[in-house]
Amino acid sequence: MMTDTAVLALLGRIADALDRLAPPAARPLDLHQADAYIWHADPDGLEAVPKVNRVDVSLLQGVERQRDQLLDNTLRFAQGLPANNALLWGARGTGKSSLIKAVHAAVNARSPGALVLVEIHREDIPSLPRLLTRLRDGGRRCLLFCDDLSFEGADESYKSLKAVLDGGIEGRPENVLFYATSNRRHLLSRDMIENERSTAINPSEATEEKVSLSDRFGLWLGFHNLDQATYFAIIEGYAAAYGLELPQDQLRAEAVEWSMTRGSRSGRVAWQFIQDLAGRLGRRIG
Repeated sequence: MMTDTAVLALLGRIADALDRLAPPAARPLDLHQADAYIWHADPDGLEAVPKVNRVDVSLLQGVERQRDQLLDNTLRFAQGLPANNALLWGARGTGKSSLIKAVHAAVNARSPGALVLVEIHREDIPSLPRLLTRLRDGGRRCLLFCDDLSFEGADESYKSLKAVLDGGIEGRPENVLFYATSNRRHLLSRDMIENERSTAINPSEATEEKVSLSDRFGLWLGFHNLDQATYFAIIEGYAAAYGLELPQDQLRAEAVEWSMTRGSRSGRVAWQFIQDLAGRLGRRIG
């Protein structure tokens, strides 16, 4: 039979073992170390980004209407006024994510520290409610950004996103706004919608359930392929901004050849051409 002293010693060892197994206490969230962060799940944590990979908002050509709408919406949010979650959808490489990062920088240039940009990866969307809980008490207004958001197959995480954006009990925190980019206007693959329609008792209601995810975004901004004049304007704007001196005829001819090898004209293709040109001219950019 164990003595009281032995029992107390055993209990002490058990308590010490449980302390070692328990996860460390979460540190208070401090969003004042930087103006941009990346959210990582498993384990949960925010990684500060000292320098955001972006271009100046003045260099984004062919998206003036989208730029003005998104900038106005973001400025209102930064001022504590009502603003909408935004979905930027359309052709790849047309400047959707670049615009979000540029608008964030433009707002902070007007009011330093007004907004913190927090990027969440598509695969971490199921952890979104945990991230919002942390941001709610972070002490700053947060622009939450997810690039290339879409859902495939039997992916059910879109349901948690719907609840967070609008329909949950707690809803979106007042200090958080959600911006997403996608190649799809309705975020869900056609196969998902068609499969739901074919297996549901009421096909129209099933389709509405799928499409209603996009309805949670109050601001929809469409992006489309560039015409050649806009493509040239982007190229020439970059060249002037970075001091890449080349005769206009030669610059345009090389830009056309570059776009033909890529099979498309887009802001991304234009930027890739400028990087190649700067390298050939021995100039640093960025």
